[in-house]
Amino acid sequence: MTTPLLSLQGLTKAYPGVVANDQVSFDIGEGEVHALLGENGAGKSTLVKMIYGLVKPDSGTMLLRGQPFAPAEPRAARADGIAMVFQHFSLFDALNVAENIALGMENPPKMSDLATRIREVSETYGLPLDPYRTVGDLSAGERQRVEIIRCLLQDPKLLIMDEPTSVLTPQEVEILFETLNKLRAEGTSILYISHKLEEIRTLCDHATILRLGKNVGECVPAETSARDMAEMMVGSTLQTPERSGRDFGEVALDVSGLSVPSPSEFGTALRNVHMTVRKGEVLGIGGVAGNGQDELLGVLSGEITTAADAIKFNGQPIGLLGPTTRRKLGVLTAPEERLGHAAAPDMSLTENALLTGSVREGLENNGFLKWAETKSFAEKIISAFDVRTPGPENAARSLSGGNLQKFVIGREVLQNPDVLVVNQPTWGVDAAAAASIRQAILDLAAKGTAVVCISQDLDELMEISDSFAALNEGRLSAPRPTTGLTVDEIGLMMGGAHGMEVAHV
Repeated sequence: MTTPLLSLQGLTKAYPGVVANDQVSFDIGEGEVHALLGENGAGKSTLVKMIYGLVKPDSGTMLLRGQPFAPAEPRAARADGIAMVFQHFSLFDALNVAENIALGMENPPKMSDLATRIREVSETYGLPLDPYRTVGDLSAGERQRVEIIRCLLQDPKLLIMDEPTSVLTPQEVEILFETLNKLRAEGTSILYISHKLEEIRTLCDHATILRLGKNVGECVPAETSARDMAEMMVGSTLQTPERSGRDFGEVALDVSGLSVPSPSEFGTALRNVHMTVRKGEVLGIGGVAGNGQDELLGVLSGEITTAADAIKFNGQPIGLLGPTTRRKLGVLTAPEERLGHAAAPDMSLTENALLTGSVREGLENNGFLKWAETKSFAEKIISAFDVRTPGPENAARSLSGGNLQKFVIGREVLQNPDVLVVNQPTWGVDAAAAASIRQAILDLAAKGTAVVCISQDLDELMEISDSFAALNEGRLSAPRPTTGLTVDEIGLMMGGAHGMEVAHV
């Protein structure tokens, strides 16, 4: 029997109030693509941080090719051949590709030599990059290429990938999988974290499932259905969102001739955007990251103001109104960036509940905050959306990404908005949590809420949307009914390959 590349034996890590990993053991073979699956808060992030040297285990051991392995920091892990592509990119927009890659190297070569090497490696693995392009001008898929090439220049033995396809079109996913299969054929092992279970079935050789910090089983993904894997993750039967038949009401949100510059130097200006959303309707907006999604949410939330008549709510011009006034009227939003935009990292969940809920939930009176009512509101969100946390006094940054996402979405849904605009509502959450969030959105629509769902998850848009539009370089296509649309058609629309013409709805 061959020695595994990496062997984890009884790894345990506890934090105040929670055991993140509890006696976790499994092996990763040479040249194997191994999936690590689990609900949000199951312990996946903590586990890979121990492998990468970001976190020290309380107990347990690791063996790398049969030798003791205990990296004190990421630099030590990289020196032993461990590389990691994080879910959140760590790139500087104002620097070019080569400069960003050099920052992640211990002893970078001359820039001209590095540029040559970047071209060679990126073309070899089917991920071509121009080393002199400014990162701020790259698409999300191209930025991910930078992160991957930075890792491949280290000639890794083990490549850890956390949610690598969350920002990619279907066509880009195919290219990435070709690259990963080439790496596997060359003997590189890959530890792959994703909530997209059909991708796991296509790509991965084996899977380890974590639940509440424990290893609860393993499977061969190609021989296991996505539903079975999801139910192993949650330990119960998975509920599929149900869309009730409903009639649409009058137009709740009307956007006409909306053109605004991006507040960011590397953002995307919105150009002549038209759309209407009726009461009870879910409009899905797809697009590769960086095509104006953040700007669209900013304009609809009131963070970016525009001409008064460019946006109307129930016929009332609101383009000049700020976020608080729009919230009072009933227009609520949930942005993509969880930490820093949707939630204040160092504030408690109670304080974060207050930030957007104060007006509609009546959490203040003549300038005085009602802390008992605010805490009760936070507890209501935690309970209704199964947010895994010791309590509402915990800081937002202490939650896993998926659990914070559930809190952020739940905070807006429970305020019963007349219009809800969400950007990436289930980004980075597990199958059960995604189903719960999507059902909550459908339930809102059934009550008459007009919903705009901006997402890069095409399956999600097909599941909950009544109509679909594509956002490309700041332009929005004419919405089409989702019935009959194929994922391939939508992928091409997102890439701007459909000869998009702006049209009134």
